[in-house]
Amino acid sequence: MAYAWRWLRSFVFMFLVYAVMGIMGVLFFPVALVSRDGTRRVCRAYCRVVMLLARVMVGLRNEVRGTPPAGEVMVAAKHQSFFDILMIFNALPTAKFIMKRELLFTPIIGQYAYRIGCVPVNRGKRGQAIQKMVEDVERGSAQAGQLVIYPQGTRVAPGVDAPYKVGTAVLYGQLKQDCVPVATNVGVFWPRSGIYRKPGLAVVEFLPVIEQGLGRNEYMARLESEVEAASDALMREAGFDPKAA
Repeated sequence: MAYAWRWLRSFVFMFLVYAVMGIMGVLFFPVALVSRDGTRRVCRAYCRVVMLLARVMVGLRNEVRGTPPAGEVMVAAKHQSFFDILMIFNALPTAKFIMKRELLFTPIIGQYAYRIGCVPVNRGKRGQAIQKMVEDVERGSAQAGQLVIYPQGTRVAPGVDAPYKVGTAVLYGQLKQDCVPVATNVGVFWPRSGIYRKPGLAVVEFLPVIEQGLGRNEYMARLESEVEAASDALMREAGFDPKAA
């Protein structure tokens, strides 16, 4: 009975997550059309509304650890669910994400993402996709901010091994910016699929900077090692053993 009640609360919560997105997106769309700063304020307000609903309705608290960067850097983040996107965006002053181009045509999400400077990239053959991503990022580099990329290319469930894609290293070398790795345990509480949301403490942790100048192989090895180790530690802190999954 207790599980059924929590599932029902999760269902209502998820309905509200998307209902609020639609209402705020339509209500404040004129702001998004005339002001990029206004668009960011609307998006940040939405993030905080969802965080409040998560805490009140399903007992999911959130915490940001480490020091979120404020300058022009690349942020390479572990990605487990929609909630870690909201936490990272809310923590960074001027975040812009690399995203799948098809999301640009998603109502509300696409328009707001474009206005805050997100970089849509096409997927294709490996070499073509990487070159196109570099070109798209360089075209978007006029808008200052923290460029957020997901090195594994998609959401990865806790305990699942997925390769780190070389496109992250290509951008690291091409942009000549420092990289801030980010670990998380959010997927333990907010899974990639399904309705049920677990109570607990979702954490996003900004790790020490990987400075510019490393070779591709050294950079990739360090990024994966540091993000995976920190994410595993956060998941174990949440009571989930990633090695036993």
